[in-house]
Amino acid sequence: MSEFLAELIGTMILVILGDGVVGAVNLKKSKAEGAGWVVIAIGWGLAVALGVYAVGNVSGAHINPAVTLGFAANGEFPWEKVPLYISAQMIGAIIGAVIVFFQYLPHWKATDDKDAKLAVFATDPAIKSTPANLVSEIIGTFILVMGLLFIGANEFTEGLNPAIVGLLIVAIGMSLGGPTGYAINPARDLGPRIAHAFLPIFGKRDSNWIYAWIPVVGPSIGGVYGAVFYNAIFVGEISGLFWIMSIVVAVILIVALVNELNQHTKMKSSNRSSKNEAM
Repeated sequence: MSEFLAELIGTMILVILGDGVVGAVNLKKSKAEGAGWVVIAIGWGLAVALGVYAVGNVSGAHINPAVTLGFAANGEFPWEKVPLYISAQMIGAIIGAVIVFFQYLPHWKATDDKDAKLAVFATDPAIKSTPANLVSEIIGTFILVMGLLFIGANEFTEGLNPAIVGLLIVAIGMSLGGPTGYAINPARDLGPRIAHAFLPIFGKRDSNWIYAWIPVVGPSIGGVYGAVFYNAIFVGEISGLFWIMSIVVAVILIVALVNELNQHTKMKSSNRSSKNEAM
């Protein structure tokens, strides 16, 4: 099996089981309807674990462009292979989403909630705030890549590593997934979002392309920063990219904070105006 095919199949498995568990919980008349966030987090963790088990010995099972970019940024992966891996991941994600569509074929018509249908394929923030949403995806993916490097630095019983990676995904989902649904993977979000756009899903809404860049840019920044941060702090190899990414992330954090403070100020002013009008 080629590395291209391995990344395609690994990402396809990831999306089939990951989007599949969201479909099971969200779609009407599913036997798992309403099972909740914990089931989704565990489902995604197991999805990642199985994807890694499937192709880890062939391609290293990145199954995530943010991981590929991060590993390339810290020198663990050749840059010339990055386009090959990301292309395979995107194709695998689209195929996986199409399979999920067929798995729940009668449930699309049974489900009136258009947002719930889109959520099977792609993420959406709980509170829409562009800078804060971007920060959430950066932090989640930063922890993902750092966690992968932590795991790789330790010796485990043969075959246990993928299971530990799955637990890492569960931990991120439960602890950090609330604000944006923790895409932490550009292919996992963009591929299925593309599938949602072209699939004949009964009563679907638009694919929310206005938000679509955040689950791509945020994880990409977080993945690269997680890798160069690990190298700088744990390995002692401080690169120019580390300083560049530190500045980029610091600016984004400041912008997000200022935006939230401005929103709070506007809300207080609006409340005061309403009280004055009422008097």
